[in-house]
Amino acid sequence: MALPKARGHDSGSAVADFVLVAALVSVLFVAVLQVGLALYVRNTLIACAAEGARLGARADGDPTQGVARTRELIASSLSARYSRDVTAQVTEVDGVQVLSVRVLAPLPVIGPLGPDRGFDVVGRAFLERQ
Repeated sequence: MALPKARGHDSGSAVADFVLVAALVSVLFVAVLQVGLALYVRNTLIACAAEGARLGARADGDPTQGVARTRELIASSLSARYSRDVTAQVTEVDGVQVLSVRVLAPLPVIGPLGPDRGFDVVGRAFLERQ
């Protein structure tokens, strides 16, 4: 008894399968990298804003020093593009004065490019001169 021949209409389908799966895996890989970049930028902005708030909240400091330090840290760790909109203000939380440094920065959507003001992060520190 003879064995049936392999199906001829399936020949070459492995190449098409490989191309489709490779494209899907590549898109997923790039998406995961982009989410990682966005989280890295967000965490770096939060750390820089908090450090600027701590400097501005010192007994001999003022909010403008905190803004300048935040801009300097962001420019050195990410890019000056992310440090364009940095503000500081003194607020009161539960009877305690707090310096808040706010950073509005672009959200990286396609590589480092994305909409302005996509991130709104705040760093806070208690004022020492209370």
